[in-house]
Amino acid sequence: MKCKTPSFGSRGRAQTYFSPLGFDNLVDLDQSMEQATATSEDQHAKPTLRIARPGWIVTAAACLVFLLSIASPPRLMDDVDAVQAQAARNMLASGDWVTARLDGVAYLEKAPLNYWMMAVAYRIFGVHDWSARLPHAIAVVLLCWLTYRFGRWAFDETVGLYAGIALSTCVGLFLFTRILIPDAVLTLSITGAVWAWLRLLEPDEQHPLRWSFLLGCCLGVGLLLKGLIAAVFPVMAGLAYMALTRSLFSWMAWRRLHLVQTILVTLAIAVPWYVLATLRNPPYFAFSLHSGPGEYRGFFWFYFFNEHLLRFLGLRYPRDYDTVPRFWFWVLNLVWIFPWSFYLLLAPTLDSKPTSRAGRTRLMAVCWIGVVMLFFTFSTTQEYYSMPIYPALALLVGSVLSRGGRWVRAGTYFLLATCAILFAVLAVVLVSVWRVPVHGDIYQALTQHPEAYTLSLGHIRDLTLNAFAYLKLPLGLAALAFGGCALALAVWRNDVQRTVLAVAVSMIVFLQAARIALVRFDSYLGSYPLAERLLMSPPGQLIEADSYYAFSSVFFYTNRTALLLNGRNNNLEYGSYAPGAPDVFIDDRKFASLWTAAPRCYLLAYGADMPHLEELVGQANLRVVAANAGNYLLTNRPLP
Repeated sequence: MKCKTPSFGSRGRAQTYFSPLGFDNLVDLDQSMEQATATSEDQHAKPTLRIARPGWIVTAAACLVFLLSIASPPRLMDDVDAVQAQAARNMLASGDWVTARLDGVAYLEKAPLNYWMMAVAYRIFGVHDWSARLPHAIAVVLLCWLTYRFGRWAFDETVGLYAGIALSTCVGLFLFTRILIPDAVLTLSITGAVWAWLRLLEPDEQHPLRWSFLLGCCLGVGLLLKGLIAAVFPVMAGLAYMALTRSLFSWMAWRRLHLVQTILVTLAIAVPWYVLATLRNPPYFAFSLHSGPGEYRGFFWFYFFNEHLLRFLGLRYPRDYDTVPRFWFWVLNLVWIFPWSFYLLLAPTLDSKPTSRAGRTRLMAVCWIGVVMLFFTFSTTQEYYSMPIYPALALLVGSVLSRGGRWVRAGTYFLLATCAILFAVLAVVLVSVWRVPVHGDIYQALTQHPEAYTLSLGHIRDLTLNAFAYLKLPLGLAALAFGGCALALAVWRNDVQRTVLAVAVSMIVFLQAARIALVRFDSYLGSYPLAERLLMSPPGQLIEADSYYAFSSVFFYTNRTALLLNGRNNNLEYGSYAPGAPDVFIDDRKFASLWTAAPRCYLLAYGADMPHLEELVGQANLRVVAANAGNYLLTNRPLP
């Protein structure tokens, strides 16, 4: 039996509306329409979009962008991408679902849910790069769908559809889900928590215990994804919202949150792992604020003090990361939400007064954005750290688009001009390199800027004009996408619905072009060719001439461990000081001894390390098995 809720407009008559998807999705249409006519930003609103199954449209768009992108190639990249995948595989193989390990060394800096998701996918589908990506792709599709449902509840079907489409097709969400980091899943948990908080504060919420349970689940899951910030962000956003709506000291508002149930659910989900991780990685408690080499104080200190407090203060050791300048951290969000940025700039014209559900949601979105951005303004940042605000930005974009009017048309004109310029630039580049011959790998046409690689987008600086000769197909598709978008906007500039459709289709094409471009960079960003050659070679001891991260894709695709030459640094350094840690770190003297005495060894090395290695064992003793993008797989004995 479907549930129903009476709504009373200002004229005093009750009307009942039924949700086709169940009682959790009731929208008081009579009240929302009356509120729309009472607010200035909705005076020029168009009629509600009438389109069949908009939720399926959002889901389809997200699937076309993200589920299609799990295919291999491109293969897993070196560094974080393959590290996360291999840590999950090690968990599955060892049966230890508490402590992640790399090369046998405890890897304590990350919460486990990201590894658990991939390990479950391995169990079901086998260990593949695409199965490692599958849980994240599904989570992103769910995030886009959830944003649609959030917008539908808070505003109407039109806003929900526009918000879901905007999130599905923006540049940032695609770009930062190319690596197996948990931030997209974290964004899903934060979005669910914020929506649950807002619904619990609604006086007419019919199912508060369910939303309290959902709030606790989202907070608990978030704590298992990326630690305390998963709870800090939605809680601080909720408190800021309550302060602005003058309900922070309202006993009734706090009662609606059902805090006891919420906290109990959160603790039931998150605490068991934290307790087990502390017990299995003693000492149990330490409270020092000093972090340095050679120090081991167990899981509790490392995770909560070093990885949370000291990282926030910029005092974490090892400092294996850089930070984006604060100005660019804020401004680049316009790039990450592109092509919807021009509409986002109109968000300040929206009414955020808490006199209607729409106004309250916009106010919560502002609090949500403000908390995340201000937090990282005072901490170290990477480009993707602002990902948790993308759904809030998408909801504001959806609100702007649904309003219509001359300002939205102005945004469309700016977007049209931008697409035309991008088309012209891409066309010129394509024509310039059309007859440029390509030989070998794209690596030969790139420059290198290793000082920039501590940032997520550091490799962008490596591009040269000649490198685009290797990217003719993705260049052509990108030019087609932006040229087609510019043409469609010129024809449909006064029709918001068709504008959204044109932009969405163009971005799906463009993002798939970007995926094809990543295939061209496959051997440059990863080391699969070296792994493939190692698998075909006779058995031998594997050594890596750097930290574990340097050739992590080799470890994933071969499922091998290695000795690490001068590699006791970065993320494995802390775990290497734990009692009973495996002795996998060697110095120059030990390496030279192994290389000259062992029956067969293999060495993974950067080209820049070759002069030093030649000094240690002699050039004649470094036999090249395979080369890839200036890096080498070497052996000390002739191959048969």
